[in-house]
Amino acid sequence: MNNFNFGEVLTRAWKNIWKHKVLWIFGILASCARGGGGSGGGSGGNSGYQTGSGGNTPFPGWQVERAMNQAGRFLEQNWWIIIVAILAIMLIALFFYALGMIGRIGIIKGTSLAEKGAERIAFGELWSESLPYFWRIFGLNFLVGLAILLIFVPLILFGFITIGIGFVCLLPVFCLLFLLGWILYIVIEQAQAAIVLEDLGILDGFTRGWQIVKTNAIPTILMSLILGIGSFIISMIVAIPLILAFIPALMSMSILRESFVPLYISLACCALYLPVLIFFNGMLTAYIQSAWALTFMQLAAPKEEAPVIIEANA
Repeated sequence: MNNFNFGEVLTRAWKNIWKHKVLWIFGILASCARGGGGSGGGSGGNSGYQTGSGGNTPFPGWQVERAMNQAGRFLEQNWWIIIVAILAIMLIALFFYALGMIGRIGIIKGTSLAEKGAERIAFGELWSESLPYFWRIFGLNFLVGLAILLIFVPLILFGFITIGIGFVCLLPVFCLLFLLGWILYIVIEQAQAAIVLEDLGILDGFTRGWQIVKTNAIPTILMSLILGIGSFIISMIVAIPLILAFIPALMSMSILRESFVPLYISLACCALYLPVLIFFNGMLTAYIQSAWALTFMQLAAPKEEAPVIIEANA
């Protein structure tokens, strides 16, 4: 195991993304494939608007019910719209996932160029140099995701079939799978770096990533904890304005039920803050991916042999 320097990796990652801000753009792209982003836009308005015979509510319950019935009948008569919508959503999701793969490759490649002393990294150059690795990175993540899906779907179905009892019985299994998933995440991060930096195939890259993690278990696990806990804290801090923006919406559900104005204010604040959130998320993603790339570069580097000092003849 190489003598791993956590401080050097973390500081170098910050210096690289600060000097080469084009990595922020690739960080935004990479964040497209990192999941997250729950759409908290639930309406939650039936309890407050169904009752009450007064005509002051913006949308009386009978109007909402009639509109839903009309929409249901329309979809029954035009069922193909549902299929088209599902296909469109799948294509859009696939498109953003592909952008996420390009983003990951670009950050790894950009980190390598920065470490080699590049003074300037152009977006077009980094994009074109990332494309040759796209299908390998895409295939690696797709196959791993498919394997996880094949494992979890039967377990979840078993839990539902047994009316929740199965979830209790499978709790130790889920705990074990969570631990294995955590290790797999670390291996994938190192495998992606191996594919890009050592120009390996999918299987060879995964094997190389596993080799790095197996022989350097403590440094890679500690790095995962540092980046995971640190990113969680930063994400919570960045999300505070978004949480505060929903206070008027909460007030509209509990106090101001006669008006949707507080809800509109909350949605407007969220829309205004969304670009800021995307920017910080991209910057954080760029830092994390750069740190993982530097981790691989330091762990995969051959051990330096002690220099042989030859004394000159007097």
